[in-house]
Amino acid sequence: MSMSVVGLVAGMALGFAGYFGGFGAFVLVAALGAIGFIVGRFVEGDLEPGDFFRSRERGERR
Repeated sequence: MSMSVVGLVAGMALGFAGYFGGFGAFVLVAALGAIGFIVGRFVEGDLEPGDFFRSRERGERR
């Protein structure tokens, strides 16, 4: 499935949620979609848990 089709489906889902459920439903669908996207990236192997929890390397300040 191409990314344009995925974007179309996501846009339609957000549109339906906003129209029928109001702004709260729109925000809920958007948040759950973002969580699903991140989980999908983990499953595909594009992200690792360390990418979020790795500390920043700090240089010495003088």
